[in-house]
Amino acid sequence: MRLRAATPADAAAIAGIYAPYVTDSIVSFETEPPTPEEVRARIEAAQGLYPWIVAADDDEAVAGYAYATSFRARAAYRFTVETSVYLAPAAKRRGLGGRLYQALLATLEAQGFAQAIGVVTLANQASIALHERLGFEAAGVYRDVGWKVGGWHSVGLWQRRLAPATVSPTEPKPVDEVGLRLV
Repeated sequence: MRLRAATPADAAAIAGIYAPYVTDSIVSFETEPPTPEEVRARIEAAQGLYPWIVAADDDEAVAGYAYATSFRARAAYRFTVETSVYLAPAAKRRGLGGRLYQALLATLEAQGFAQAIGVVTLANQASIALHERLGFEAAGVYRDVGWKVGGWHSVGLWQRRLAPATVSPTEPKPVDEVGLRLV
């Protein structure tokens, strides 16, 4: 599997990977899977600041993806990102999620972001283990905040420092200025 930047042309494959997480699980709190057009709009809305990375085979079939998005809308949060990674069922348990996530984190560090936040529906032990293996630490729990699949679900927050805390950080750079760090 080769890691590369996601493009709008990957939207249908990404939507296909993500849909079962929406329809068949509590992993995502979305209740309707986004269409390929909606995924394309999300990729384009990243405006080169928030990386989207895919893992593709030799035939360019996408097996997984990772991306970052803004953590919160207010300006003071602009140095913090929320991160996600999703894999097709056949790609699980092969280390691909870790590779995608490592590349995403390395890129975010190079861009100058300060913090990454992973949001995990509890109790998703595989996701918790992945985050902790990559240096995230438990940061808190929102209890019973999402109603899905006939019940209330809690969300855990995992946090990873991407850069030293400084008095005056520099603005994060667009991905194309630093390049993807495909470790």
